[in-house]
Amino acid sequence: MNKAENTAISFFEKNLTYWVALCMVTGVLIGKFLPAIPEFLAKFEYANVSIPIAFLIWLMIYPMMMKVDFASIKNVGKNPKGLFVTWIVNWLIKPFTMFGIAAFFFYVVFKPWISPELAKDYLAGAVLLGSAPCTAMVFVWSHLTRGNPAYTVVQVATNDLIILVAFTPIVALLLGIGGITIPWMTLIISVVLFVVVPLAGGVLTRNLVIRSKGEEYFQNAFLPKFNHITIAGLLLTLVLIFSFQGEVILNNPLHILLIAIPLIIQTVLIFFLAYGVCYKLHCRHSIAAPAGMIGASNFFELSVAVAITLFGASSPVVLATIVGVLVEVPVMLALVAYANRTSPSFAKFEP
Repeated sequence: MNKAENTAISFFEKNLTYWVALCMVTGVLIGKFLPAIPEFLAKFEYANVSIPIAFLIWLMIYPMMMKVDFASIKNVGKNPKGLFVTWIVNWLIKPFTMFGIAAFFFYVVFKPWISPELAKDYLAGAVLLGSAPCTAMVFVWSHLTRGNPAYTVVQVATNDLIILVAFTPIVALLLGIGGITIPWMTLIISVVLFVVVPLAGGVLTRNLVIRSKGEEYFQNAFLPKFNHITIAGLLLTLVLIFSFQGEVILNNPLHILLIAIPLIIQTVLIFFLAYGVCYKLHCRHSIAAPAGMIGASNFFELSVAVAITLFGASSPVVLATIVGVLVEVPVMLALVAYANRTSPSFAKFEP
């Protein structure tokens, strides 16, 4: 990694929390006082997928996809431990811990403030979040923890394949919903937009530049030009997301706090579980950190879309999924900082 990239990442790691908070507040204020802007942008969507948000997420992860060398992807199978941790934590543990933690808080701890009907709805939103591990944002967290781009792509891609067959039965099992339907077009479009398109574009750009100017130019001159694009895309995405949900957030301050507590506990628990297991298995930090991030964060685009499709846009279920978006970025930034602080502990596992 060159000096320019190290400097850029250090700067943003130090200040990103403040920029995130500012963008979240800006988005809420735009939604409250300039509603015409999100109303206009909301018209540009297909199958519940916001095209402007998809573009910004693409902008976020495209620079990271340029770092992916397909030759290194072929070597992922030689070190499958990180993949096994990702699959087991995300699909055999995470949905069930989310259900247990959320049910305990909504039905027991918060019983004086939340009716049984609302508790059931909030639990449904939490389960939708817990059953959909992250697809797009994890590339940002991997970038900030200096994760292995090729390995992260495989971790995410295999998760997307598992989502296709596991998401519906797990949600149906945990919520007891018979005949649950999933908006398959939303899921497929999300995977294509957030993984396939930027990966194809990044690999094509990489090959063209290296063929034209050489590997040294690509690594030391071309890639550094994109150092700030990922963070700019993240911040603009937050402004847009929170402008869409500004009114909802302002109208439900207490319940947003109550919903956030079990979601934060779940996020931290799953991260430390995956990260700790990777340490015990002697995984390199560039594999362990993204493994923890994938499980801890959620595919909120899919969760919100499914909640709207199943329960309606005004349902409390949708509110719970939106709170997942609200708390995820600040919590994940804290976990990124922790992962970076503890990276020296993994040095003995490097080849």
